[in-house]
Amino acid sequence: MGQAAGQPKHYATAKEDRVSTFQKIIYSLGAFANTSQAAFIGQMVIVLNLGLGVSPVLVGLVGAIPRIVDAISDPVTGYFSDNLRTRWGRRKPVIFFGAVMGGLFYALMFQLYKGHSELYYFWYFLIFQVLYFIGFTCFSIPWIALGYEMTPDYHERTRLQAASNFAGQIPWLIAPWCWAIMHNQKWFPDIVVGGRTLSIIIGSTILGFGILPALFNKEYFHTLPKPNIKGGLAVVKNFFSGVFITLKFKPFLKLCLATLLIFGGFMCASAFTIYVVFFYVFKNAPLLDQAYANGGRLLGFYGTFSAICTLGVISLTSWLSRKLGKRNTFFITIPLSILGYALKWIGYNPDHPYLLFIAAPFITFGLGSLFTLMSSMVADVCDVDELKTDTRREGMFSAVYWWMVKLGVALASFISGILINATGFRQELGLAQAPSALFWMRIYDVGIPILTSLIALFIIMTFDISETKAHEVRIQVERRRGERRSEERRMEEERRRGERRE
Repeated sequence: MGQAAGQPKHYATAKEDRVSTFQKIIYSLGAFANTSQAAFIGQMVIVLNLGLGVSPVLVGLVGAIPRIVDAISDPVTGYFSDNLRTRWGRRKPVIFFGAVMGGLFYALMFQLYKGHSELYYFWYFLIFQVLYFIGFTCFSIPWIALGYEMTPDYHERTRLQAASNFAGQIPWLIAPWCWAIMHNQKWFPDIVVGGRTLSIIIGSTILGFGILPALFNKEYFHTLPKPNIKGGLAVVKNFFSGVFITLKFKPFLKLCLATLLIFGGFMCASAFTIYVVFFYVFKNAPLLDQAYANGGRLLGFYGTFSAICTLGVISLTSWLSRKLGKRNTFFITIPLSILGYALKWIGYNPDHPYLLFIAAPFITFGLGSLFTLMSSMVADVCDVDELKTDTRREGMFSAVYWWMVKLGVALASFISGILINATGFRQELGLAQAPSALFWMRIYDVGIPILTSLIALFIIMTFDISETKAHEVRIQVERRRGERRSEERRMEEERRRGERRE
């Protein structure tokens, strides 16, 4: 469905397709809760290594193993929310339950005390992290699916996701200060105690913001008829059929792989950044505690500055998308992020620690554009899928897509743990790390996200759902819905006439 001759390149957003400001704000507050799982846990998990002495390999494993559970819980939750029918809707009851469970288990996950074995910490954290992710999956999957269905308009979808992503940057503004907060000896005797206290605050915030979409957002497909699937075997068959159809849908699979590469590369680099800052940038500090304190401040300012830059990138991405289209916008933003990763090599300078700031504005073009555009593009994919299958399956698409995101985090955690060990890093050496270990940490920090972003660009080149195609698909699916409703009314009238004759 190419661009027709004489057809306008852009379509105006109808008034009825716009999402109200109140609805955008409430949905966006849910983004704070959703983003917190990646932002805060990624910064706080270092307590296991530097606070309790757990090896980097075990820390990597404890971050990777829960994703095996995600491989099951994500699609199950997506399928459940697609097919649930209650007086409160099909998404909102699951969102409410997930927000409560996610906040509770986040707080419990970090209730660790010194004096136990390395394996005790591993198993405690692993068990509670699994429970946390099961609970949080129940929030995130239906919440994301709700966003896909809140508007059928090509550009309003981007504006909604931009607003959501904008609010979702707030945890990234705060998260870089986690280390500085936990390590502040005026407040806490050590980072283990700091982690226990901070996790309770974060868990409570996740719970509070997470329940708001369940209470106030509107659902738009909650009146769909209940699926006629009878018997446990039929449900299982239908579930696996849905997963298979989703995974083999090529436009969607391309979005998943590109996200896996870009976000996974970013998270892998983030794991190295903390070590490079502490043990390379501040390697000349007189004491290890001083390196931790100085490094914590640098990471805090750098992370906050990055998050502020990301807010600007999100707004710019939304604007560019309306002018150039979603796919073409990627060809501007991702190369800029690659430039930013390359600049980190210059920015890691022991003589000028804050030179690292030159990389931040460019790197933020990666994640700032990624989730703004990808979420909007997945919503477009849902329409194409409905055209092919006559079924609305936002829950399944959100489940598989975000499972890919979590897989990226898991792979980043696992791979970075192995690579940190492979560099020769040894915690007991403190600031006396081998030069080769510090060199390879910087190589991995800079090189991995550049490589993964380049591969993602080649994948996005083949994505072919343009604004014109999305508009044509919408016309067709809405016509089909109207035809189905007319047929259902006709059959209902015939049934009633038959009853009257009897």
